Amino acid sequence: MAVIDADTHVDETEDTWAFMRDGDEALRPTTAYPTGQDASNAKMRYWMIDGKRQIRFVRTDEETHTTEGARELKDVHRRLEDMDRMGVDFQVMYPTLFLVEFTDKPEVELALRRSYNRWMAERWAESGGRLRYVMLPPTQNMDAAPEEMRFAREHGACGVLKKGDREAGVWANDPYFFPLYEEAQKLDMPICFHTGSGVPDFTPAREFTFSRFYRILLPVVHAFQSLIVHGVPDRFPELRFGFIEATASWVPFVLYEIRRRIEKNIERPTSVLRSTMEIEEMPEDILRRNRMYVSFQVDEDLDYVLQHTGEDNLLVGSDYTHNDSAQEMDFLALLKQRADKGDLSHSAVTKITQDNPKTFYGI
Repeated sequence: MAVIDADTHVDETEDTWAFMRDGDEALRPTTAYPTGQDASNAKMRYWMIDGKRQIRFVRTDEETHTTEGARELKDVHRRLEDMDRMGVDFQVMYPTLFLVEFTDKPEVELALRRSYNRWMAERWAESGGRLRYVMLPPTQNMDAAPEEMRFAREHGACGVLKKGDREAGVWANDPYFFPLYEEAQKLDMPICFHTGSGVPDFTPAREFTFSRFYRILLPVVHAFQSLIVHGVPDRFPELRFGFIEATASWVPFVLYEIRRRIEKNIERPTSVLRSTMEIEEMPEDILRRNRMYVSFQVDEDLDYVLQHTGEDNLLVGSDYTHNDSAQEMDFLALLKQRADKGDLSHSAVTKITQDNPKTFYGI
């Protein structure tokens, strides 16, 4: 059985836009630097997209424990060597720039996401299939989404990226997205709610940090709760849903909140709020029944978390490329150490690092 790193990233680069169509060239992102900073030693840089600045992170090899070529997929072989050192057979890659929406123009979204998907498809082929990726559907262009999804599925994609807040102006449980979910179900591709936001935000970087927890982490939690409450998984009985990089310690809280609401609805059958819920009972194995998978950090209170999630619905990843609090390059070794101490079973480690991501991503 193969070890699967369930959450890694790529840093977009100029090569990402090499697949834009001729008529879309004017939309191509360019790189800009703050006044007075030289490109060779700049500490900050931006993507200029449709006249607006979007942060383009400057990372170092020392902080990320990776190389620029591996982060930007210019050196696929180097990335595969890193995987071998980590004991990983497959990586599932998520974007960086696209985690937070940067445009409300459908033509810009479609052009850039289409090019990204083809860039990733090329790197997947170069990796011999070991680098898998979560594709970007054009959510503001739902008519174009099925074609993009089918292309990506045929070229190495193993999931569909989704945001948990108002992406394309509507919530994740809105019927607007049902065609997306239906196509994903047909293609056997899970819907992956990664940390981020579908709402464009052009505030200065400093101000963005004021709302980061609310805008980046909580959309994942909200998507989990709203899908259950509104019975979305029941509408798509073979579709899998993932909630990625937002930790897992919130799961018991959300399940408690839903159970309590159900109980109060039973006590108050005439409540106006009763009509807002489409479930009337909450089975103990709600994650398994709804095919929901949650990624966690290796230092979380796993005994507590596992009581509410079970062993079959947890994922773990290294956050390879990003040098933030989610990065854990030694996740496999650390989990085995916790198993040696009795924090969880070795069979659970095998499920979390091999069986579960294989089932979720269909690898």
